[in-house]
Amino acid sequence: MTPIEPQVSMTGRYSVTETCSALGIHRNTLRRYTEAKKIKCGFRRMTERKFYLGSEILKLWRAEK
Repeated sequence: MTPIEPQVSMTGRYSVTETCSALGIHRNTLRRYTEAKKIKCGFRRMTERKFYLGSEILKLWRAEK
């Protein structure tokens, strides 16, 4: 996990790749965090792809710091 606070918008929606990049973690690590309920994800209606809110990204970063 990156030691620098991610620069994300609190209301922004970020893809799995963008979230991993912001946090400095591998996508498998993000999947484990999601399964362990450390971070919540949403699903886009049209594509059914996961997204993460900026507020959730910051909450996870602060909890794991």
